[in-house]
Amino acid sequence: MTAEIETRLDWPGMLHEAIEGGRMQAVYQPIVDVARGVVVGYEALIRFPSFPVSSPDAWFAAAHDHGRSAELQAAALRIALREKANLPGNCFLTVNVGPEVLHHPAIQRVWADVGDLRWVVVELTEHFAVEYNGVLHAALERLRSAGALIAIDDAGSGYAGLAQLLTVRPAMIKLDRALIRDLDHDEAKRALVEMVGTFAGRIDAWLLAEGVEREGELDALVALNVPLAQGFHLGRPALPWAPLRPEADRQLADKTSDRLGATLRTLLEHPPMVTDATLAFAAFADPSVDLVVLCDDDRRPIASLDDRSAPLPLVTPDMRINLDTSPSDAALRAITRIGTEWARPLLCTDNAGRYVGVVRIPRLLHALASS
Repeated sequence: MTAEIETRLDWPGMLHEAIEGGRMQAVYQPIVDVARGVVVGYEALIRFPSFPVSSPDAWFAAAHDHGRSAELQAAALRIALREKANLPGNCFLTVNVGPEVLHHPAIQRVWADVGDLRWVVVELTEHFAVEYNGVLHAALERLRSAGALIAIDDAGSGYAGLAQLLTVRPAMIKLDRALIRDLDHDEAKRALVEMVGTFAGRIDAWLLAEGVEREGELDALVALNVPLAQGFHLGRPALPWAPLRPEADRQLADKTSDRLGATLRTLLEHPPMVTDATLAFAAFADPSVDLVVLCDDDRRPIASLDDRSAPLPLVTPDMRINLDTSPSDAALRAITRIGTEWARPLLCTDNAGRYVGVVRIPRLLHALASS
């Protein structure tokens, strides 16, 4: 947009129409599990049809300049979350919000109206420097209490630096497109992506590469064991719910065919499950039981309990992992855990995140040594 056109725009009027009139549209871009070649989520992206300006960046920058940033972002969130109830099975929905407005009443009303935020990932998009203080921390904890997961967007660029990752401890880290562009031709970028992947494993977060536009970039991500990816090569933003592009589907099928023969399924054990830690003592009454798994009311695993002599069961969240993960990938994730935590059992889930069993590390190592 030229400066001349910019000066002629009626931003206050256009912002009023977009916010009060709801003249925005949400499109949804697929997020793909690279190891399994399936769509596991969608990112909601906002578009501004029938306006003279189409760039979302221009809109949100103008809203900030005119003091209506929180209102525009709240209206965008409402539109994006309308389709939450219609999500395909076993998929999550990611929505974007700036941390500078996260505590604003307009944003808080959106979360309150939605209520249950399970299967929602809130991406913190940092276009301005933000201090991660007590107010922001409280807002994040309220989101987590409602079931949402927190993601850091555009890691590796702008303000989304290491300090924010350490402070927020997100469940998902999204790599900026600048790190993914020409990844297959840049050894320094490959090293950096691998390093961030190791860090993500240490804090039990998912790593997501965005902006994948070429076959070679996807090949590099597969080689680096990056678990999640999105971009035009995998699927463009569209009305609900776009599938994985056939070209990418065939590419991932070829790359992962060797892994599908060996998964954690063959290593599963099935210790008792409880939904209250105090009930573990009753399970331990059986002398053959040396491990009990604690789950929430939706059968999502939280921790394994193995100390029958403790006055109260010690609940330390354990690593959760999909049962279709290969043993080698599972081992790579397990060894990133801090101290002796690497030796604790892996809590295995189905595609909906429900508990299906555990894999003990000695059994995993034996399978790798025997392969």
